[in-house]
Amino acid sequence: MIDRRSLLGGVAAGAGSIAMLASLNGGARAAGAPAKVGSALPMSGFAAADGIEFKNGLTLAAEEINAAGGILGRPIQIEIEDTKEMGADIVTQAMQRLIDRHSAGAIINGYNVGTNMVEMDVAADNDVIFVHYNTLISHNTKFLSDPQRYYSCFQGDPPEFYYGPGFLLFLKSLIDSKQWNPPNKKIAIIPSANEYSIVIANAIRDRVKEFGFELGLYETVPFPTNQWGPTLAKLRQDPPAAIAVTHFLPQDLAQFMTQFLPEPTQSLVYMQYGPSLPAFREIGKEAINGVIYSTVIGCLPDEFSAAYRKTYREKFGANAAFITGSQTYDGLWHYALSAAIAGGASEPNNKEQTRKVSEAMKRLIYRGVNGIYHADPKGQSAFCYPTQVKDPSLGMAHQFLQHQDYRTDPKLIAPPLYATDAMKLPPWIKA
Repeated sequence: MIDRRSLLGGVAAGAGSIAMLASLNGGARAAGAPAKVGSALPMSGFAAADGIEFKNGLTLAAEEINAAGGILGRPIQIEIEDTKEMGADIVTQAMQRLIDRHSAGAIINGYNVGTNMVEMDVAADNDVIFVHYNTLISHNTKFLSDPQRYYSCFQGDPPEFYYGPGFLLFLKSLIDSKQWNPPNKKIAIIPSANEYSIVIANAIRDRVKEFGFELGLYETVPFPTNQWGPTLAKLRQDPPAAIAVTHFLPQDLAQFMTQFLPEPTQSLVYMQYGPSLPAFREIGKEAINGVIYSTVIGCLPDEFSAAYRKTYREKFGANAAFITGSQTYDGLWHYALSAAIAGGASEPNNKEQTRKVSEAMKRLIYRGVNGIYHADPKGQSAFCYPTQVKDPSLGMAHQFLQHQDYRTDPKLIAPPLYATDAMKLPPWIKA
């Protein structure tokens, strides 16, 4: 039986990435021709805060990798192209520039919205490794449409679909453990008009009855939005037991809470991704206390990641979002280890070497600061624990966190093997 101590201790003991890479490098210094790694990131526009953290994660990983000898003696050199407001055309052009201008043999992105996963075609047409964190089931669908064409494309986390059943499983566990006594069985679902939010919302809606709940309000709001009045009026007319807001921009979600609290319903409030970012706390302040959110990827607050968290904030500032930078940090480490195992870095239009690196990435079960990356062959995304796989050593943990005091970091409350704290009833709910 696996417990928290054996999971963390056993994994940490066998996952010294720096030591492993140094061993593969045979003591060589990173002094050869650079191995170019590109990244197409939203460095300006509404997602610029995330873009900066994704760049920070790459910067820190590259420094550590190069200190360990690079990729078989070749130092990693990071090249960035700004995707601004994102979208298919802008992201495609940015990725092509990384290949044509900078000779990037691997591209490791954070997320870009509104792309319809066209990035995968750029990678396939140029035979480069592509890793991203768009968190979309459409990645899996596209990969399965032609696995041979998209052999070099990896999603570094589970797709967003698993947020749906994972949320319902979490609510059921709160009831079963008597941590929450819901006033009714209704769940209100509020997505915004984008693929990510709607897929999650529909995954909740389609399985509410299976978990013993019923659908209350389902209302799609614009993307972005900070005008929550009409939606809140409907919630107050028919109060649900839980409100699931699958919109993800932190500033908008903070506004939801400030507009919700003057006349709250007796509902748990669950949100997507945005509460993990500093802007949510900075804007919402006391109003966010009690909010629950989840992420299928994020730096775990465990012993394994302690050194990373400390170094990240020392290097980039006390308020730096290490939970976001951790995504590209792990992505670059996974790539560098795999390339060293495969005998060298991938290069544009070198299908033979790129395929070797791809095969190594599929075989390597990588324990990073975000948990376990184990590639699901049905899509080349990470397996999700516990919704998709029951073995925590083979899947990335679907983390549930709660803001219990906006002045401190959120508390990890599920899954049990990883939890550091218990869930607290939000202050607006009368016991």
